[in-house]
Amino acid sequence: MNDVKHQEFLANIAQDFYISKMTVTELSQKYDLSRYLINKSLDEALSSGLVKISVATPITRNLELEMRFKKEFGIRDAFIIKDSDTPNDNNENIIEYAAEEIQNLIRKSRVVGLTWGDTVLSTIAHFQTQFKDDVVFTQFVGDNMKYNSLSGATPIVEKAATKFGAPYLTMPGPLYIMNNDARIALQKEPALFPAFNTASRMDLLFTGIGTLSSVDTIPVWKQHQTEIFKGVDLEQVAGMLYGRPYDINGNILNMTDDKTFGISVDNIMTTTHRIGIVKSKFKARALLGALRGQLLTEVVTNEAVANRVLLEENENPVIAQ
Repeated sequence: MNDVKHQEFLANIAQDFYISKMTVTELSQKYDLSRYLINKSLDEALSSGLVKISVATPITRNLELEMRFKKEFGIRDAFIIKDSDTPNDNNENIIEYAAEEIQNLIRKSRVVGLTWGDTVLSTIAHFQTQFKDDVVFTQFVGDNMKYNSLSGATPIVEKAATKFGAPYLTMPGPLYIMNNDARIALQKEPALFPAFNTASRMDLLFTGIGTLSSVDTIPVWKQHQTEIFKGVDLEQVAGMLYGRPYDINGNILNMTDDKTFGISVDNIMTTTHRIGIVKSKFKARALLGALRGQLLTEVVTNEAVANRVLLEENENPVIAQ
C-alpha cells in the first residue's frame, strides 16, 4: 500500500471511530482486520498527527455585562465572552461562540443572509458540516468587488451553503451603482428576481461591522466616495452596516439618496435575527451606533469591546432632538 493510500486508509478508520462512533469490533468486521490491527491503525493515526485530540476550555460569558447591554440598548441578546490572556484566544473564542450560536439558529431558519469579510469567513469555517437542504443562503446586497479574495461576497455565500449541502443565491452586481435608473432596472431583471425575492424573506442574517476605512480599501469605492455618499458628512460616519453609513446614534446617513444595490434598509430591518460579530475594540464606536439604531438584534463580542462601547456611550451621550 503506497503512502497516500495508507494515509487515506488510516483517515477512514479514524473517522469511523472518532466521528461515526463505531466500535473496534464493528471496525474489525468492516475492514476485515483483527482488533489488534484496528487498534494499531488508530494509534498510528494519532501518533502521526493525522488525528489530533484536544480538550477545549469552556468559553465563559460575562452575564452581568450582557444584562446591562440588553437593558441599555433594548436588543434581543448580547453574548459577551470573558477576556482571555492573548488577543488570538480572544478572537478565536468570539468566532467559535458566534459560529455555534448562529448554527443553532440556521437549523431553525429557511433563508439566511450574509455579508462578506474575514469575520464572516472565519465564522463559516467554524460551522460543523451538516446536511440541511431546506435552507437557502443568499446575498442581500451586491458584491464588495473583492473578486480575488476568499472573503468576497460570492465565495462566502457559496462556502456557507456548502457546509450545509444547501442551495445559495447571489446578486451579481456591484455593491454601489451610482446610476439610479440602472440600479432600479437591474433589480427588476428576471435573472435577479429570485435573489431579491428570497432575500426579502430572510429570517436570519449575520455580519461583521465595518467602518468608512473599510470602504477605502477598495479603490473604485474610494475614488467615487463623494458620489456614493452624496450629501453625507463623512465626519459623522461612525460605522458601516449592510453597505450603508450611519452615525453614532444609528441614523442611516444616505437614506434619501441610497446607491446600494440590494434590498432596502426597511426590508433588512424586518429580519428576525440580525447578528453582529465584533472582535476589535477599534470597532466600539461603530458598534455603539449600530446598537443605538437597533440595526442589530444580537451581538457577539468580548468584555474588552463591550467596556469600550460603554466608555464611548459616556463620551457621546444621545442629544435629544
